[in-house]
Amino acid sequence: MTDEELKALVASLAIAQQKTDIQISELVEQQKKTDVQLAKTDAQLAKTDAKVNKVADLVGKIGNNQGDVAEEFFYRSFIDDAWLGNLHFDTIYRNLPGKKAKLQDEFDIVLVNENSVAIIEVKQKARPDVINDMLNRKLPNFRKLFPYHKHQKLYGAIASLVSNDSLVKKARKAGLFFLTQKADHIVLVNDEVRAF
Repeated sequence: MTDEELKALVASLAIAQQKTDIQISELVEQQKKTDVQLAKTDAQLAKTDAKVNKVADLVGKIGNNQGDVAEEFFYRSFIDDAWLGNLHFDTIYRNLPGKKAKLQDEFDIVLVNENSVAIIEVKQKARPDVINDMLNRKLPNFRKLFPYHKHQKLYGAIASLVSNDSLVKKARKAGLFFLTQKADHIVLVNDEVRAF
């Protein structure tokens, strides 16, 4: 390579380096702008997250309140005169907790007489899975947690402010009482039950 060619190559490299330096400077400036924009976006996301959490908390409280209303309604309906079908009960428990070893459960309403116990699972709007839960978890858990009731007949009941025909049919097929609301009193929709 000649001296002139080498000088031309070095000059072209210097020009290319200047262009690269300018582009890097532009990129650094653009990165600074992007960082500022990202910081604004992060701040806005934090505000949005806080609002979403607040709404989720509010919705959860509304759901809990509706459940509390349903539980209060059914409990108050039984407190003075507790009948399920032709069964009369003289003792009522609300939110009865039970714990034994690793097994723990709570029962919304429990009605007791000398011969029988009725477990009532209260829902604002029951879904079909509550019936399976009653049969497969609640009733067996009650027997395990309260063995001193082992000689009494055990009945299951679903109490729901909102119901539908398929839910009532499923409860009937399962042998569970089904209660719902009509105006300001409860209605026993299904009394074709069996003891467990």
